[in-house]
Amino acid sequence: MSMGFYVPPDQQMKDKADFARKGISRGRPLVVLEYDGGIVFVAENPSTHLHKIAELYDRIAYAAVGKFSELENLRVAGVRLADIRGYAYGREDVTSRAIANFYSQNLGQIFIQEPKPYEVELCVAEVGTEGAADALYHVLYDGTVVDRKGFLAMGGQSDELNKALQQSYAEGMDLGGAIDLAVRTLRGAATGDDTTVRLEAAVLERGRPRRSFRRLSQEDVTARSGPGERAVAGNGAGAGNGAGPETGAGAAKGSA
Repeated sequence: MSMGFYVPPDQQMKDKADFARKGISRGRPLVVLEYDGGIVFVAENPSTHLHKIAELYDRIAYAAVGKFSELENLRVAGVRLADIRGYAYGREDVTSRAIANFYSQNLGQIFIQEPKPYEVELCVAEVGTEGAADALYHVLYDGTVVDRKGFLAMGGQSDELNKALQQSYAEGMDLGGAIDLAVRTLRGAATGDDTTVRLEAAVLERGRPRRSFRRLSQEDVTARSGPGERAVAGNGAGAGNGAGPETGAGAAKGSA
């Protein structure tokens, strides 16, 4: 009986990590920022039907980049966990930390045990109330969890985006300033036709009763952005015009 080639475990892990990072880099970028009234999410997303940003529970939201079928499976699992925990115990017992740990355990198991890892990275965010701090948890493809403060960029060109945010971000920004910074950062890293891609945006608002999540329309984003983004909207590019899912390399893998 013939035997397969032996591959050292460290080489297997390296190959899986390289595979996952390559898939994630195909996804269009996403930015998360804390502002004085909560947390704002802005993502490049040419589709009007497939969301990269979603509500998980009352004051908790989810944002992800990568292979859409996989990130949608994770979103549904997170919603189910939150609903079951809230029903069995209490709404106050549903926390972003518990959901981030759940994602970490599942992604870690998949990365180690399955032949193919998930090509996703995600952020679980919770807006604080009654003086409590906001929470941003960055969960990577291998289950690693990083506690972020202030801002986070994911997806293609994430290193460049995080450097740009580090230079320009300031605590206590209002919503308009945060959206303008997110849009300028995304557009600054874009090339060619990518500068006119539709933007998906949402906020977790500290002052909203119970359910803090609210989606922002393209008009909301445009009104709070700089002259460059208003010019793009004025030309009719990137607006909610029924654009389909991504094309090119990202579409071949179903990346978002």
